[in-house]
Amino acid sequence: MRSPRAASHRRGIALTTTFRELGILPETAEALEAVGIINPFPIQEMTLPVALSGTDVIGQAKTGTGKTLGFGLPLLERVTVPADVEAGRATPEQLTEAPQALVVVPTRELCQQVTNDLLTAGKARNVRVLAIYGGRAYEPQVEALKKGIDVVVGTPGRLLDLAGQRKLNLKHVKCLVLDEADEMLDLGFLPDVEKIINMLPVKRQTMLFSATMPGAVIGLARRYMSQPTHIRATAPDDEGHTVANTAQFVYRAHSMDKPEMVSRILQADGRGLAMIFCRTKRTAADIAEQLERRGFASGAVHGDLGQGAREQALRAFRNGKVDVLVCTDVAARGIDVEGVTHVINYQSPEDEKTYLHRIGRTGRAGASGTAITLVDWDDIPRWQLINKALDLGFNDPVETYSSSPHLYEELSIPVGTKGVLPRAERTRAGLDAEEIEDLGETGARGSGSRGSRGGPRRGERAAARPQAEEAERPARTPRRRRRTRAGAPLDAEATPTVAPAEAAPAAAAAVTEEAAPRTPRRRRRTRAGSDSAAAEPKATASAPTAAAAPAAEEAPAKPRRRRTRKSAEASDN
Repeated sequence: MRSPRAASHRRGIALTTTFRELGILPETAEALEAVGIINPFPIQEMTLPVALSGTDVIGQAKTGTGKTLGFGLPLLERVTVPADVEAGRATPEQLTEAPQALVVVPTRELCQQVTNDLLTAGKARNVRVLAIYGGRAYEPQVEALKKGIDVVVGTPGRLLDLAGQRKLNLKHVKCLVLDEADEMLDLGFLPDVEKIINMLPVKRQTMLFSATMPGAVIGLARRYMSQPTHIRATAPDDEGHTVANTAQFVYRAHSMDKPEMVSRILQADGRGLAMIFCRTKRTAADIAEQLERRGFASGAVHGDLGQGAREQALRAFRNGKVDVLVCTDVAARGIDVEGVTHVINYQSPEDEKTYLHRIGRTGRAGASGTAITLVDWDDIPRWQLINKALDLGFNDPVETYSSSPHLYEELSIPVGTKGVLPRAERTRAGLDAEEIEDLGETGARGSGSRGSRGGPRRGERAAARPQAEEAERPARTPRRRRRTRAGAPLDAEATPTVAPAEAAPAAAAAVTEEAAPRTPRRRRRTRAGSDSAAAEPKATASAPTAAAAPAAEEAPAKPRRRRTRKSAEASDN
């Protein structure tokens, strides 16, 4: 079965150069050819000769042009594995169980993407690659590190945690890669990245890759790289900041009409998988729910979802069980899914870099795509800054509604399309068809589908246990309350065990007490702390008192005289 990326490489620019001609190991070339990847893209062709020599590299290329293999193949060449010893390229003394290469990425989704690509390229040599990121349990990651790992791909937070606990040994790292370095700086990871770099050996190869290269990234490169080679790769026929084969449309839309517009855009002719980007987590969750009610198979990926739910949505999207993925900018990088034909910016992005990464989810590796941006009236100034920075030519978007004829014409929407998907076209299995994996997540965040940074909450997991397991538990006997008075038991069953000499009196007392009705206690009235002469003695549990109780009740009860304040004063005088 071919990899989803294989078709992308076959559709790419026709190059006469092959990966074998660039000097990579035969086993690596064999693993790539097994999934249909034969010819490199420009960034890969330009980077490999320099990076294979051990030189530090700064790689810059547009998103979706193959940067992962650009740094991934040289990184795999730097790792020594048993297959190299068998081939005579290395000695047994060079083998180690500690990681020999490290890739630092900003997001969990990108971490998974890079890990999968490296596993594919290193399959023939059996290179061990481990993804380390938050939202998952520590124990499986620690166990994998104990068994031995060759390449670690991780996010800064979890890498620092494991390194601080001395579970992750970074003393044998020969190659460091900072992928999407500009995003790590934007997310505030710069201090963590610097701490990680300071844990590494001074003598190493460092590669830095990103689609954009702001000044802060250049400063980082100057501090931690040694005479790097800056490689910027573009196709000869691809000018400007965006990929040429991505058609872009920008409309001025009203916020209350956007759900209806999106529902009709999703029914355009030739529409495959679609991604919808929102600025806020709440908006993403709301739009995903609205589209589901309208009949679309949709999923959501945003920060309020736990890691289990996020991975569930991404798996369902990759497997085709859902064809609409609503997400925040957390998914603007690292999602490389075959067949994404439409990207819709439901809300205007914050800046031009975010716009580039959003629309870069389509039109990848030579494929064509459509990018649609819906700009609110309030977002016009922000959009005009983005338009000016990228020179897009959409300074004043045309006012558009869900019923506008030009919307149907430009996006190939059939005439008469409504905002609800017809039942005959609801053929996708849906998000519920993809199971949520129990990741053993730590912490607790939010409610509902959020869980603790992902997956079902503890209560939800307990509710999902098989009923047979619950039936095996023995029935709980309710506790019987013990009645006492003045410290002595009232029930015959609760009478303490006595010696044989005392058994007869105690048994007689118990029988007498059980046969006699209990006399309600009468309230004594006192004045100034002195007891009334007619007050009754305190009831005790002794046998004589219990035996005398029936005799006292046989006498006719005298009517109780009610004392008044005047009579009491007269008696005192």
